[in-house]
Amino acid sequence: MTGTGGPAGEGRDDRLYFRQLLSGRDFARGDAVARQMVNFAYLIGDGETRECVVVDPAYAPAELVDIATADGMRVIGALATHYHADHVGGELFGREIAGLPTLLEHSPMPVHVQRDEAAWVVRAAGVGRDELVAHDGDEVLQVGGIDIRLVHTPGHTPGSQCFLVDGRLVAGDTLFLEGCGRTDLPGGDAAAMYDSLVNRLAKLPDSTTLYPGHFYSAERSADLATTRRLNPVLLPRSAEEWLRLFAG
Repeated sequence: MTGTGGPAGEGRDDRLYFRQLLSGRDFARGDAVARQMVNFAYLIGDGETRECVVVDPAYAPAELVDIATADGMRVIGALATHYHADHVGGELFGREIAGLPTLLEHSPMPVHVQRDEAAWVVRAAGVGRDELVAHDGDEVLQVGGIDIRLVHTPGHTPGSQCFLVDGRLVAGDTLFLEGCGRTDLPGGDAAAMYDSLVNRLAKLPDSTTLYPGHFYSAERSADLATTRRLNPVLLPRSAEEWLRLFAG
């Protein structure tokens, strides 16, 4: 199953359960902030064991669990791309956004974060440190028989991470189809963002499908070959040029 219109296993692992869900449309429909922020959440798991994880459960976490349940899946964990409230909950525009604390009240489960992001998630989302599982870069989280590689991509925040599963890259706010995450917010680092984009994500195979953290483009996803050709943040030929053009 996917949230993008095609079968999960076309040319890939037929066991993969993968859904891309748009806030304000696929869930949290009555939430004006969710409609404005156009965040994507994701459900990733094993269609045979019926286990999955939820990525960036903000706005209406219980609805995301219900969507998985309706698909016959059981949510056994959460993954956070980074600490910002529109991804994990907390204060945003003077309003409290539901996120990890609400999810854990509804369904206790481990929350997987990048080690450098753990303290930021605790402060921003209001969860306890003992509720988080801290990971280093390039660790693999196994959900049933599905491997999810955790790719540390600092720049937008110190512990931003992307998730690579079966030729799909869930990129959070590190890389969009037509841009990248800001580096002028607390914890941002323009030089680190350049390194993450050019030396990590841009070196993935052309056939990798990019799934971003926000719906900031005409399409919900694109292959990396297309993204490399059209995304302006991947066009500069040097760090100096990139920093001159895109440093916040």
